[in-house]
Amino acid sequence: MVTQPARSLALPIPSLETVFREHGAFVVRMVRRMGAPIEDVEDTAQEVFMVLQSRPDLLAGGACPRSVLFGVTRRGVASRRRARRATEPLDAEQHAREPEQEQELARRRARALLDLALDALDPPRREVFVLYELEGLGMREVAELLGLPLQTAYSRLHSARVTVRQALLGKEIP
Repeated sequence: MVTQPARSLALPIPSLETVFREHGAFVVRMVRRMGAPIEDVEDTAQEVFMVLQSRPDLLAGGACPRSVLFGVTRRGVASRRRARRATEPLDAEQHAREPEQEQELARRRARALLDLALDALDPPRREVFVLYELEGLGMREVAELLGLPLQTAYSRLHSARVTVRQALLGKEIP
């Protein structure tokens, strides 16, 4: 019995234009929902489709376009997040991306809470806390700047953190 050669069951690879038209909005939503800052959403989404342009084989063999797009999007957002962390200082409010008025209100409230918490500290603990936590100096530098033994600086920082934490949580401060 002679058998016919098996026909290729591979489905044709959809064009980039078709994938973009059918799934472009999905990619943009996923980029945003996966935590990309609002100003990076369009660039990151564009990068997803650039990957597909350079690697059309990702959609070969009948692969589900949404699954492929999700995987590429996830890697793209993570890569951009890593690059951003490496080049920019962390700013929690920057990642929240609330409307401008809400951001300003949140900043004012946070600043007021911080001021209340700092007011709960005596000057020696406040100095260490401000220099280390808010100004970002190293503990050795803080100790030298204040003329303290390193262990004393660490002790004051620990005590200040406890007091600030209690103040921020609304607990009574000793």
